Amino acid sequence: MAAEGDVELELEAEPNGSAGGGERPAEKPRKHDSGAADLERVTDYAEEKEIQSSNLETAMSVIGDRRSREQKAKQEREKELAKVTIKKEDLELIMNEMEISRAAAERSLREHMGNVVEALITLTN
Repeated sequence: MAAEGDVELELEAEPNGSAGGGERPAEKPRKHDSGAADLERVTDYAEEKEIQSSNLETAMSVIGDRRSREQKAKQEREKELAKVTIKKEDLELIMNEMEISRAAAERSLREHMGNVVEALITLTN
């Protein structure tokens, strides 16, 4: 069935049985019977390995150490930001102009050491 805009072409069969005047014989449909063989090659290639418990424990300790360092660094950063003094007027200006929450405006101001212009520039980008 042809969809709108499709054109159906009919080729006239020549006496030798080929269509379209070419010298090639009609092609037989090709079949791919090697699917099972391909699957066997893939499964033979991948060997199952048993995970050693010592490697697992080592990996877990490395991940735990990394998490604790990141948590400690985050707490130190929060302490540094808490030390920054900000003006109430600057906080209200950012809240009103950018239409953001008090916490977000305060965080932005503290990250920029109380500089309202830098905080606004960052929030607009």
